[in-house]
Amino acid sequence: MLNSLLISGGAIAAIVIVAVVLIAVIAIVAWWIKTANALVRLNNKAEEAWATIDVFLKKRYDLIPNLVETVKGYAKHESETLTNVVAARNAAGAAKTPEEKMQAANALNSSLKVLLNAVQESYPQLKADENFRDLQNQLKNLEGELESARRYYNGVVKSFNNKIQVFPSSIVANKKGYEKKKYFELDSEEERKNVKVQF
Repeated sequence: MLNSLLISGGAIAAIVIVAVVLIAVIAIVAWWIKTANALVRLNNKAEEAWATIDVFLKKRYDLIPNLVETVKGYAKHESETLTNVVAARNAAGAAKTPEEKMQAANALNSSLKVLLNAVQESYPQLKADENFRDLQNQLKNLEGELESARRYYNGVVKSFNNKIQVFPSSIVANKKGYEKKKYFELDSEEERKNVKVQF
């Protein structure tokens, strides 16, 4: 009888050990799935935020030809500046990756600032042009929307980058091949200011 109690006691200990190991494995698998899903959600959120920026950049690029044509009629001496704006716009339109698009957007910002500053100082009669004022308002609104979208994107990227770099979720991120995303930052202090479109 004592012998059978010892066997059943050993069997109970084995069952308990197997149960504890099984629970630990289930907990690890559940954590892995939860973390992987959180990373997918953050990655998708970052891609969605970038797509929003892309839409605003496209709208802005579409405004440039109209702005250039309107200014061209008044600003005959600004042909080099206008050419630079058109070249920056074309480069921005040809950019494929988010990094290329960020660089192109920064270059276009610089060109637009030069153009708008030159026009503001030298061509006061342009202020009276209704088409120019309409384009100016559209550009101003787009700049505000773009700035909001950029802030949202950078916030999502910060969350994503934190998640993939912090232990233990970094283990899952490394296994899944996630890499740090780049913030959409302006290159210089001057570019950090919105394009000025008020005359």
